[in-house]
Amino acid sequence: MQWGDEAKGKLVDLLTQHHDIVARFLGGANAGHTVVDGENVYKLHHIPSGILRSEVLNVITAGVVINPPILLGEMDGLTDRGVPIDNLRLSDRSHIIFPWHIAEDRAMNQGTADGENIGTTLRGIGPCYRDKVGRSYAIRLGDMMRPNFKDKVFMICDKKNRTIASMYEDGSFEPLDAAKIYDEFAAYAERLRPFVCDSTDLLLNAVDDHKTILFEGAQGALLDVDHGTYPFVTSSNSSGVGASAGAGVPAKHIDQVIGVAKAYSTRVGGGPFPTELNDETGEKIRIRGNEFGTTTGRPRRTGWFDAVAVRYTARVSGIDVLSLMMLDVLSTFDELKICVAYELDGEQITRFPSHVDDIRKVKPVYETLPGWQEEITGARSMDDLPENALAYVRRIEELVGFPVGVVSVGPDRKQTIFTSDVLKLATT
Repeated sequence: MQWGDEAKGKLVDLLTQHHDIVARFLGGANAGHTVVDGENVYKLHHIPSGILRSEVLNVITAGVVINPPILLGEMDGLTDRGVPIDNLRLSDRSHIIFPWHIAEDRAMNQGTADGENIGTTLRGIGPCYRDKVGRSYAIRLGDMMRPNFKDKVFMICDKKNRTIASMYEDGSFEPLDAAKIYDEFAAYAERLRPFVCDSTDLLLNAVDDHKTILFEGAQGALLDVDHGTYPFVTSSNSSGVGASAGAGVPAKHIDQVIGVAKAYSTRVGGGPFPTELNDETGEKIRIRGNEFGTTTGRPRRTGWFDAVAVRYTARVSGIDVLSLMMLDVLSTFDELKICVAYELDGEQITRFPSHVDDIRKVKPVYETLPGWQEEITGARSMDDLPENALAYVRRIEELVGFPVGVVSVGPDRKQTIFTSDVLKLATT
């Protein structure tokens, strides 16, 4: 519900047991989902977080862009740890990230039109989505298994070499070798072939057969390319509105949307962040929350919970219930703050501005609540929470306008409180 990194991997893992299929509907290997099962920690980037449950089918849909060596490395890593992956399916419509995309990403990440660095993961996601929309230089997973795949690689590589060379003004770009790229990716295609399917048909058939599907997002709603803090966003629709487009399942079949938000705020990369804390409090949150990127290891920017932003993304995403994650990180603070409004050009507003220049200018209006000193990682029900922690949760409900159905008090599966029967498909 904010800028991502909000522990949604844990929630997907928990809810997987109530579904037949988990479908990832957007993004690429820039996503980092951490799932903790006792002493076992799994860091997933491409593969849906439901992969740890062998009875559930895990689908990477057409809305995802695939980086084959990263995906295969992840598959091999799971296999080496005894996790079966025969329950994985890959859409033949998924677009493929090639070395030229990564070279373009490195060149273009130097800044935006206004000079500020976007801060991408440099994994070629944006350029791949750009080619997807441009169509002429795009290659999908299904294309890699066609007779003309080699011709496509040679044609595109020739065009890209000339274009990318002009982007590196210092002359440091070394032309890409089309033959080497073809041989490498043809080998990837053969390894991935057993997992490839028409995911759109698969999911529509599952709907017709009344199977239950859990759609997994990536990144955060404020990084949505259309509805987020543009241009400091990802390259796809990362809010709830992207589920149907990426997976190919009409919205009328989705009967519940769960919004996932940290009990505070974080952001990675460039762009405005109204509640950012560049002080000891922000550093304390970073250390207690281990706020370093799963994919990149970069320190995350930290700040207070922004109810203005979350109310906006909750409405855009059409959520029914909020899952409040990492509440335990806020233990031992004397007081906590929640942003309840913004001040923009002398006016107090509760709407989230649509232009990045206005978001940069806003001053957060805070409400201060008393903190709690005791650790809450052992809490297993709402009754186990300190009074001030419970009051903090209830105030977020009031400000965002949606009930909190899940409270997470630690990384392990057991450190999760389902508050009531708010979640239709959840059990204890």
